[in-house]
Amino acid sequence: MIVKQDQIENEGLSYAPCRYGDSRMLFRGPRKRLDRPYLTFMGSTATYGKFIKKPFAMIVEDAMRQPCVNFGFVNGGIDVFLGDGEVMEICQNADMTVVQIMGAHTLSNRFYSVHPRRNDRFLGASTVLQAIYHDIDFSDCTFTRHMLGKLHTASLDRFDTVVAELRAAWSARMRTLLGNLGENVILLWMSDTPMSDQHWSKHPGQLQADPLFVTRAMVEELRPHVRDIVEYTPSPEALAEGVKGMFYPPSQRQAAIEMLGAACHREAAQLLIHVLREKLYVL
Repeated sequence: MIVKQDQIENEGLSYAPCRYGDSRMLFRGPRKRLDRPYLTFMGSTATYGKFIKKPFAMIVEDAMRQPCVNFGFVNGGIDVFLGDGEVMEICQNADMTVVQIMGAHTLSNRFYSVHPRRNDRFLGASTVLQAIYHDIDFSDCTFTRHMLGKLHTASLDRFDTVVAELRAAWSARMRTLLGNLGENVILLWMSDTPMSDQHWSKHPGQLQADPLFVTRAMVEELRPHVRDIVEYTPSPEALAEGVKGMFYPPSQRQAAIEMLGAACHREAAQLLIHVLREKLYVL
C-alpha cells in the first residue's frame, strides 16, 4: 500500500498541514500551541489519520482536554524522526509521547538505504546486499516493499539474513529514539493482527503486514525504556465498518480499504485515554 505524502487534501476533509519551528516536515494540523502542557503523538500513516476526519490523537485531545500534537507522517519510519531535531525537542518537553510502532523495513541499514523523509522509498543497495543478491537488478526498485518482494522471491534462505539485519537495525534505532525522547513514552501497537513471535510469513498479508517484521519479543525488549506498551487490534465490529466514515477520492478506495478505519481509531483512542489518565495521574 502506497500513500503519497503530498496528497494532503480530500473532498470533505482538510488536514490543515502545518510545520513546527525549523522542521522541514509537514504535519497534520491545526498547529497546536506549545506554551502550555501538551501531549505528542509520533508515528506513520495511522497516526497521521489518512482519510480519517478524527484520528485517535484528536479523540484523545477532546477527552483529555489537553493539546495533542500530531507528528504522524505518511509512510514514515523511525529515521524520519531521528533526523528532525525540532520534533525531538518538542516531544522531549511533552507530558507524554505516544509512539506508534513502525515497521523494520522503513529505515536505512547495513543492506540498503531509504529516503531521509519518505522512508518507504528505496534509495540503493549496499555492496554487501549486492554481493548476497548478485542475481538481482535493483535499478527498477523504488519502494522498499517492492525491493524486499524481489529478494524474497529470489531466495528464501538469503532473505532470512535480510530480515535478521532489519530487525537488528530496528531494535538499535528504537533504543536510540527512546533514549532521545526521555522516560515519558508510551509505545502503541496498532495493527489488524496481535503482536506475535510467529514467523512473519504466517501473517495473511506477508510482506504487506504492518508493522513489518516486528515481533512481540522485539517490542517487549523495549519495555524497560517506556512507561507502558499499549497493544491495539481492532474488534470484529470495528473491522466490519470498513471504510464507513472515511474520506477519500475514488482513485484511492483500495488504499482506504487496506487501512484501519474510523471505528478502529475510536477504539484505539479509548485504550490510550485510559492509559494516559493512569500514567499522567502518577507523574
